[in-house]
Amino acid sequence: MDRKFLKTGAAALAAAAIAIPAVAFAQEEAAPAAAEAVSGGTAYILNTLLFLIGGFLVMWMAAGFAMLEAGLVRSKNVSVQCLKNIGLYAIAGLMFWVLGYNIAYPGDFNGYIGGFSGIYPMQGVGEADTDTGYSVASDWFFQMVFCATTASIVSGTIAERTKLTSFFIFTAVLTGVIYPIVVSWEWGAGFLDQMGFSDFAGSTLVHSTGGWAALMGAIIIGPRLNRYTSSGVTVFPGSSIPLATLGTFILWLGWFGFNGASQLAMGTVGDVSDVSKIFVNTNMAACAGTVVAIIMTQLIYKKADTTMALNGALAGLVAITAEPLTPNVGMAIIIGGIGGALPVIVVPLLDKLKIDDVVGAIPVHLCAGIWGTLAVPITNGDVPFVAQITGVIATGIFVSVVSAILWLILKFTVGVRPSAEDEMAGLDHSETGIEAYPEFARVT
Repeated sequence: MDRKFLKTGAAALAAAAIAIPAVAFAQEEAAPAAAEAVSGGTAYILNTLLFLIGGFLVMWMAAGFAMLEAGLVRSKNVSVQCLKNIGLYAIAGLMFWVLGYNIAYPGDFNGYIGGFSGIYPMQGVGEADTDTGYSVASDWFFQMVFCATTASIVSGTIAERTKLTSFFIFTAVLTGVIYPIVVSWEWGAGFLDQMGFSDFAGSTLVHSTGGWAALMGAIIIGPRLNRYTSSGVTVFPGSSIPLATLGTFILWLGWFGFNGASQLAMGTVGDVSDVSKIFVNTNMAACAGTVVAIIMTQLIYKKADTTMALNGALAGLVAITAEPLTPNVGMAIIIGGIGGALPVIVVPLLDKLKIDDVVGAIPVHLCAGIWGTLAVPITNGDVPFVAQITGVIATGIFVSVVSAILWLILKFTVGVRPSAEDEMAGLDHSETGIEAYPEFARVT
């Protein structure tokens, strides 16, 4: 039984309990319950509404990733990057319906890999299974957009030198199999959940999963041509800082659905209050991450770096995602601030290792995701640290190994890189035939 059913089911049961005649309870017990919970049908509506609102906010994050990546790649690759983002979202939706959801939430299983039990059914017209406490379709949609987010992380890291077909094949396996298996370990009541592992909205399950897959892709595919030379690192300026900034703000907005709706219930006063607190903590962590990145780049480079500030905000958001409820505002600021420092520290390290991460997704999603997951016991004493580190390690090993195998298969079959000529000319020309900025002369 997954965490969604447990939490919203409990809310529904609590709501139903207060509908029982008052003679069954002492008056002093019934009155407070009536003040805090709504009826079962109303709870069903409110819980479903939370899933739907959260879901379309997270779906809007797909636009944020598209704009962020379009702004940070060179002009000659913007069109293909936009195509990758809308394509990966569509593929994730199809794969999560055909395979992913049932693997992620298999019911009773061995705790490691669940069997496929068929395509996920939706309720009939006018039907509602009120025992669940929410519409099953709203739950599927909310889970699906999380799945798409994982693939978006990979897209940005390996931009500008990856064949479109190979990327889409990898996306299909990532969203249909790899991500759902990791999700089943915690949210599907698998072995990590049984250990006490906690990842409220997916610092590890979503962000680190995408980060590990992206890291393997970056290593196996290799850096962009002329990125690393004997004279050092060649800077490739992005096409549009305003576009990247817009993408960051869209992601920031979408994160309120990502974290807030992961409360999974809105049928009691306590649930609504918790959602509100999650919003505040999420926002403050991002604020802290931004400010820390600005200060660090000013101190280190004597100039504040806009792209680092953008990634600082995102890293703060990723860090607080593992536990956005239990921290007070001060701790949320600390967690987000440390997250915001990670891109400033890790990006130069990746360059020293000649690992080319175009948008900085590895420090933002992988490194900040690990930090946020390990920080959970600081504010939530019910979560054992050993469970958190086990979750980080297990996810890292599984995703890295499977992703590496898949990238290598693609490399030696259909190929993962375009020709050097196509890469230098820009993938807009070779992959789509539609240039994002045709009025600009192509440069190498």
